[in-house]
Amino acid sequence: MRTTILDLQKMKRNRQRIPMVTAYDATGAHWVESAGIPAILVGDSLGMVVQGHETTVPVTLDEMIYHARLVVRGTKKALIIQDLPFMTYQISHEQALANAARAMQEGGVGAVKMEGGVRIAQTVAEIVSVGIPVMGHVGLTPQSVHQIGGWRLQGRDSDSAAHVLDDALAIQEAGAFAIVLEKIPAPLAKTITEKLHIPTIGIGAGPYCDGQIQVFHDLLGLFDEFVPRHTKQYATLGQAMETAFHSYIAEVENGQFPDAEHSFGMEESSPTTLYGNGKQ
Repeated sequence: MRTTILDLQKMKRNRQRIPMVTAYDATGAHWVESAGIPAILVGDSLGMVVQGHETTVPVTLDEMIYHARLVVRGTKKALIIQDLPFMTYQISHEQALANAARAMQEGGVGAVKMEGGVRIAQTVAEIVSVGIPVMGHVGLTPQSVHQIGGWRLQGRDSDSAAHVLDDALAIQEAGAFAIVLEKIPAPLAKTITEKLHIPTIGIGAGPYCDGQIQVFHDLLGLFDEFVPRHTKQYATLGQAMETAFHSYIAEVENGQFPDAEHSFGMEESSPTTLYGNGKQ
């Protein structure tokens, strides 16, 4: 049986930290789950780390559902949560309900995630009311990166901190089962975590959240040009991959690969069996 939203809430009550990772395909999700991660986010960050965009804004709902299917197929136990991408829930409650339903029915996920606070609280409540679990997301909201002027720390001063807290409380009141706190000061994340009865999942929000989430590619060191401050590389797989490719190239060029171990033979046969007897 898969992890449920109640399991995550129980982890908060028991003061058990919640590790989460993003994943975008069956193979990656398999290894994430095999390590014991209880919840996986199919994040719209795939727009940047998989598709090569500069932001998450270009990602479509169809693309999110496609990747969600892959992750669901690659797992058996983890709770799979899918981002609702840019402008798929802001136009109307009807639009939001329809798109959240598509994520559940077509993607096969167990919950959806939505960015925003007070502004989308009523929409969250509408979605929760029909039986679709919602994870919130406040602080730095990547879908609004153009409006907020880049990937900037949010809640730095008292006024903006109060705004982030109000957003988090509104999302909890709307019925969200958990909330992501992104790129806010650690003391603010601590205050929010203490005030909420639902789990807080931090990314760039310090050590006091109930759980943490990291992007698959960041955690494994698959990028070498830019490493965000809030990211810790637990491996350098990008370098390992490059080394492996260099070895492959060398062995192909000098004839070492494939060798007998990686080739197939055939049963002994006479030349006429193989090529015919030459008669027309």
